[in-house]
Amino acid sequence: MSFPVAPVIAAPPRLAPLAKLPVFVDLAGRRVVMVGGAEPVVWKSELLAAAGARVEVIAEAPHPDLLALAAANEAIRVARRTWEPGDLDGAALVVADIDEPDEAFRLREAARERGLLLNVIDRPAFCDFQFGTIVNRSPVVIGIMTDGAAPILGQAIRRRIEAVVPASVASWSRSAKAFRERLRALLPARTDRRAFWERFADASLSSTLDEREQGAALERMAAAVGPGSDGPGRIGEVVIVGAGPGDPELLTLKAMRELQAADVIVYDRLVTPGILELGRREARRVHVGKEGHGASCRQEDISALLVDLAFAGERVVRLKGGDPAIFGRTGEEVSACQEAGVPVRIVPGVTTASAASAALATSLTHRDHARRVQFVTGHDRSGRLPDDLDFAALADPRATLVVYMARRTAAALAKRLIAQGLAAATPAIAMSDVSRPGAASECGTLASLAEAGIGLPEGRPVIVLIGEALRNAPSAPAQAAAEPFGAAATTALRTSR
Repeated sequence: MSFPVAPVIAAPPRLAPLAKLPVFVDLAGRRVVMVGGAEPVVWKSELLAAAGARVEVIAEAPHPDLLALAAANEAIRVARRTWEPGDLDGAALVVADIDEPDEAFRLREAARERGLLLNVIDRPAFCDFQFGTIVNRSPVVIGIMTDGAAPILGQAIRRRIEAVVPASVASWSRSAKAFRERLRALLPARTDRRAFWERFADASLSSTLDEREQGAALERMAAAVGPGSDGPGRIGEVVIVGAGPGDPELLTLKAMRELQAADVIVYDRLVTPGILELGRREARRVHVGKEGHGASCRQEDISALLVDLAFAGERVVRLKGGDPAIFGRTGEEVSACQEAGVPVRIVPGVTTASAASAALATSLTHRDHARRVQFVTGHDRSGRLPDDLDFAALADPRATLVVYMARRTAAALAKRLIAQGLAAATPAIAMSDVSRPGAASECGTLASLAEAGIGLPEGRPVIVLIGEALRNAPSAPAQAAAEPFGAAATTALRTSR
């Protein structure tokens, strides 16, 4: 009697094909033979010696830099002669800089007879392995390879990684390596050790403690998750981070690191999706956007939320558009955290005024026209032009005035400045969505702004710049063509140059 045989269904591969296998080789105290002495050998010799290898360079005419390196590094020795197959005996790896194909072929055969892996610099056809681009945070080492397709791309990726992985990761990793045995004694349970390592990973990417302080910090982390700890009841922290005007590339490196270490990201409406994408994937996002003169989250509710999240043990990143210290109500959030005993820090960001001047390819200060810059808000709690502004000081012809949140009050402000004696022909530029793809602007004079007001699209963040320092600026930001405040505005500004 026969039984039907069930068809065999092949499982999909768990990994896509790899051009090369990434492997990290322990070369400590092992011998590596380097054939050739041209300039490329210098860097490779230094790299191999840094990995602990004993490097033997065989070259008839070694580069002077190679000789200097060997004189300074006892792990590198240079023999001035031609290589022989017997030189490869007992080696761990063979690296060469050879131009002649016949010579490269002979070296490859000699290496293969001895079961050795060979790399011939810039000759992929003769290579058993390749050197990738590295990010050195040893003992954390990151290797990047493009299989020879685009080395410059590998270098660009390295720069991106170096930007977000702080140098302190190296010292944290050394401290952790020394702490591993003690950790097993402190936290026998694997789940507790995992919780510890999660905290450690966050700290190593964001903490500024030096290596002398890290041991005590590791003890505290272990105590926080071990038997008898308060576990989830521990207090987290709040980091108030400036997200800049919108372009993700204007985010600071420190801000990016904080985003990568966040448990919760609390953000406002000025934060762009591109910046949110840079946050840790697992982090919860909470929108607390506030619309000017409309329905919005109350500031006291936002402050209370930050405190509650921190008391739940979360690392909270409060992400604010621009710079938190410029009209961001940061002081209220800091006070709420401090009164509750919650640790709070501030990471500054690029304020919109700086991004606006960059878009205009001009400076907010000028030796002949503006020796100071004034930042003011364009509205009070009720949405009107604040009565308590010092209009006489704002009308200073030797200052550049930057007005935030002034869409509805710009015309009234322009009239008050003219009444205080500021010249009606003073250049004025209004900009929305600064540094973003939808950037737009209007330009003209103080008089045309007073007459026409701002006509930029509603619902977009607007900033107004006023002052003689703008006289030589292009009539529009680089991102978009400018429209005049009024029909005569553009002519007035252009003819006055």
